[in-house]
Amino acid sequence: MTDESSTTVTGGVLVVGGGISGLTAALEAAEVGKDVFLVEQNPYMGGRVAQLNQYFPKLCPPSCGLEINFKRVKSNRKIRMYTLTTVKAVAGGPGNYQVTLESKPRFVNNNCTACNACVEACPEVRDNAFNFGMDKTKAIYKAHDMAFPMKYVIDMAACTKCGKCKEACIYDAVELDMQPKSFTVDVSAIVWATGWKPYDASKMTNLKFNDSNAIITNMMMERLAAPNGPTGGKILRPGDSKAPESFAFVQCAGSRDENHLEYCSYICCMASMKQITYIRAQYPEAKIYVFYIDLRTPGKYEKFREKLMADPNTQFIKGKVADIIAESDGGVTVVAENALTGDKIKQKVDMAILATGMEPANKEQAAALGLATDNNGFILSDANGGMIAAGCAKKAADVVTCAQSSTAAALKAIQASRR
Repeated sequence: MTDESSTTVTGGVLVVGGGISGLTAALEAAEVGKDVFLVEQNPYMGGRVAQLNQYFPKLCPPSCGLEINFKRVKSNRKIRMYTLTTVKAVAGGPGNYQVTLESKPRFVNNNCTACNACVEACPEVRDNAFNFGMDKTKAIYKAHDMAFPMKYVIDMAACTKCGKCKEACIYDAVELDMQPKSFTVDVSAIVWATGWKPYDASKMTNLKFNDSNAIITNMMMERLAAPNGPTGGKILRPGDSKAPESFAFVQCAGSRDENHLEYCSYICCMASMKQITYIRAQYPEAKIYVFYIDLRTPGKYEKFREKLMADPNTQFIKGKVADIIAESDGGVTVVAENALTGDKIKQKVDMAILATGMEPANKEQAAALGLATDNNGFILSDANGGMIAAGCAKKAADVVTCAQSSTAAALKAIQASRR
């Protein structure tokens, strides 16, 4: 495994995206002897799973699966790993692709031991994108405690190049003059595992995401509940750090809506059910209101849903939320119509969680590279087997489904490389 680029390299399979899908595809291909080039645009591997507090079906922390995969990547010499790297161009066809890649500078080299001396010396701060802006990091930072590779990175948008981090580093790991590098790989197949991003909640003007700190997204809730999150795992209202006594979940926030995402994002209902368990663990008597159009908890998740719906302090209301009103005490009032009774509901709560849908992360990149996509931007695998979509680049899915999809994608890539 390596995280350093060279001018020209050759191999069998390129995997684009280092989340759970990309890691799975890369490992499955490499462990049968294929050369694999694994590229990720972020400075760390792990994707969205790394941001979760727990994931289905066992409610495991992300370290449960990611740590094992990271160890497998480290020990596999067939995998060449490149972070901060994107695909710039693709030429050729199945069995013979020439792919141009570009790696952005990390400004920290392989001498880094993650000792944290540079962070202590750095005077500049930035919004922490990993925690969705709910806290700050220094301009030189590591994304999270389990970051892989375990190396710091400098955000040059926040850095003044004062040199204090370089002075503090006794390992000579800081290189403020690093430059981007372009290189080419020759591969037989490309697995696109570019993942997903939360739909932009500010686009839903009726839900007033920008009007109150009491309105958060479901991924922000994951970070609040996570032990390595901005509050150390305590679910507190952003802004005033109030311990909420009541919560509202707004389902299908942007999904199943022709003005936003026309499809069901599949995981949102299960994510909210899971997050109810987070709340119950910390606030056993809190009032919870779930506003939904339909509840989708397929197969084995039905019993999980039934147990939560039996909670006397949790009320499920079939009705689409029309408005959320910020209140002077920091809370919000959720306005909806009960579809079963026809009654208009105004429910005051301390915090509202928007179950925002899953959007393909790299729709713009896919279009620029000429990849085949459906009407929603999900990548379509080509009939010849050279371009293969995996995980949430292919469709909205949970972690288990992504692992299955990525294993299948690896098999197709292996077959393509044997032509």
